[in-house]
Amino acid sequence: MKNITFAERLKEARKAAKLSQQALADKIGRTKSTISRWESGERNPKMFEMVELENILGIQARELMFGEQEITDTILPKISRVSSQLEKPRQEKVLNFATAQLDEQKLEENKIINLSEADNRTSSLTAVETIEKVSAGFGFHYGENEKTTYYTLRNDLPRFDFATVVDGDSMEPTLHDGDVILIRQNYNTPQGGIYVIDYDGTSWVKEVRIDENELVLHSINEKYRDRFLPVPPEDGEYWNIVGEVVDWFTPEMI
Repeated sequence: MKNITFAERLKEARKAAKLSQQALADKIGRTKSTISRWESGERNPKMFEMVELENILGIQARELMFGEQEITDTILPKISRVSSQLEKPRQEKVLNFATAQLDEQKLEENKIINLSEADNRTSSLTAVETIEKVSAGFGFHYGENEKTTYYTLRNDLPRFDFATVVDGDSMEPTLHDGDVILIRQNYNTPQGGIYVIDYDGTSWVKEVRIDENELVLHSINEKYRDRFLPVPPEDGEYWNIVGEVVDWFTPEMI
């Protein structure tokens, strides 16, 4: 059996979900040409885009990226085919059950680990895996989706989709350089609150609101000026709301 590439796996997963390139693009807020470049191998999605693909296609991101098992051998396409034939009230029951299962899984994945035997500490620490960084300064460009594990004494973390690390001081005194922020994907129009924004390949964490025809990115630190992005984006520009920051913590030194 030949080794297939990420681009080929993505194309197979999209077809298994019975989505056209345009339909997939609409669901994740991208253009058809972006999907086409991914499927041709010209470009690869960023990590937060992999999270969106995972949610839409029902295929784990690591499976899409590394091909841990053949897409056609998974049970997810079967679930998709069966549920698509159900009437709406029954589809809602399937969705509610699947959501509850996902919440349980994430709690297990973010389980508390006891490090007292390793470092003679009696406290239990929660392990959180992060991807890259987001800027709280002048902008931080995406790299290679590097993953790092950080630890906190807290055991009350809310449900989140992924975590990342603050780079810079523009959100002080609320968020500090090096803090871990927990992000939940949110497709509602922001009217306040802290969000992660992707702007032309640069990631930002800011207070966000819509003001007339502009997306306002506000820095809590007064030495930084607000940024204003047109709504909708102008030709040649691209921005996307990655998700809402639902909680954060300063990592423990271990």
